[in-house]
Amino acid sequence: MNFHDVRFPTDIALGSTGGPERRTEIAVLGSGFEERNSPWAHSRRRYDAGSGVKTLDDLHNVIAFFEARQGRLFGFRWKDRADFKSAAPSLSMGISDQTLGTGDGSTTDFQLVKAYTSGGESYTRQIKKPVAGTVRVAVDGVEKTETTDWTVDTVTGLISFVTAPGAGLAVTAGFEFDVPVRFDTDRLEVNLANFNAGEIPSIPIVEVRV
Repeated sequence: MNFHDVRFPTDIALGSTGGPERRTEIAVLGSGFEERNSPWAHSRRRYDAGSGVKTLDDLHNVIAFFEARQGRLFGFRWKDRADFKSAAPSLSMGISDQTLGTGDGSTTDFQLVKAYTSGGESYTRQIKKPVAGTVRVAVDGVEKTETTDWTVDTVTGLISFVTAPGAGLAVTAGFEFDVPVRFDTDRLEVNLANFNAGEIPSIPIVEVRV
């Protein structure tokens, strides 16, 4: 896949707008009732980084980043300040933040995931771009040591144990993560009306499946 393992400048991303997107198909019946269906099993994030460009240096950095990604051709990492770790933004990460699965004595690989729960309903999102050095893993509430007991693939978000967790033992983790995205345009509209600070009114960015 065309993907560069590099993060969009976080100081510029901080001033961005955006969030999750769903796709719902709605058919209104003759009775007035609706039939609703979603062709997407997973949500997709959309952002606009245009409002994060404040200075000419910001402008220069965005243009350089855009050119290096060749517009929409190559994906990259994006830090979503509203949702970038296994715990709520105001809380410290813990080893039991997210449940990855239950050991069976033979399975050694577990995918990083994050669950979103509200009103008795839950959606589980696969995390494919964890941040190196932030992942903590536990089995049955006991933290395990990276490299000695397990490793993480920061390209896929897959946790691999040296020895499979025992049957019935909960595998949990805490981590920070990025969103895999790409530019959603092949053109940047630069405005230099202000001598000391240029701007790019819109820099659309969309999540990609990896």
